[in-house]
Amino acid sequence: MIYTNSDGGSRGNPGIAAIGVIVRKDNEILTAYSEKIGETTNNTAEYKALIKAMELASTYTKEEVTCILDSELVVKQLLGEYSVKSPKLRPLFLKVQKLQENFNKVSYIHKSREDKFQKVVDRLLNDEMDSL
Repeated sequence: MIYTNSDGGSRGNPGIAAIGVIVRKDNEILTAYSEKIGETTNNTAEYKALIKAMELASTYTKEEVTCILDSELVVKQLLGEYSVKSPKLRPLFLKVQKLQENFNKVSYIHKSREDKFQKVVDRLLNDEMDSL
């Protein structure tokens, strides 16, 4: 099975933002990606990181993907436990919904920042922000 770990962050909220993503098969990292995304909020960065993760995962599988994030808000919105009230997040939420069509099954899991793979993506995005 393919897993993604993604993280988005901003300094200032809104502020300078970046994303970090890895795509892996079990414990083997297949792809690592990071990018500066301009000035935005932390929640927007989290969604943009997930979108990139799903786009990258679709190059490895059309079957099942498990998306792991440290954003409880994003995971609960995608699971339908929270509504998407922010007009800025709604288009990003809908884009994730559309990307789900690339897979037979998509799962979302919230993990803490202490998870070893979440630490990797956090480092990726912070390296991007540090290089500004």
